[in-house]
Amino acid sequence: MAEKRTFSISELSQEFDVTTRSIRFYEDQGLLKPARRGQTRIFSSKDRVRLKLILRGKRMGFSLSETKELFDLWDETLSGNEKQLLKMLEILNNRRAHLEQQKNDIAMAEMEMDTAEARCREALAELQKTKEQSLATNK
Repeated sequence: MAEKRTFSISELSQEFDVTTRSIRFYEDQGLLKPARRGQTRIFSSKDRVRLKLILRGKRMGFSLSETKELFDLWDETLSGNEKQLLKMLEILNNRRAHLEQQKNDIAMAEMEMDTAEARCREALAELQKTKEQSLATNK
């Protein structure tokens, strides 16, 4: 059996390019549960995997409470369960709907910007035309 590897907070911080403060915050939120040797945190391979999952969930827009709920469901069994998988699908569905709305909002904002830009260019062209006519008449 392979020897169980442990990690310091600074090793995890460097590996995942996050601050030690972030890792301590995830611990405070109950997402990571390192062992302690005095004041030193000793992170297990499980903690390392959880940190990786926390960061992946963050990139996908999961809240920390959603991530914690998934971890708690996983901890109820040895290998996860139907309840956990259904919760994951629900979260993914909600995130997908949220992203769709954001895409629609961005498309609308781009259309509004295109319209505003076109109006500004027309107004600028009209001003320049008027300015040129004024200069021509004053000569």
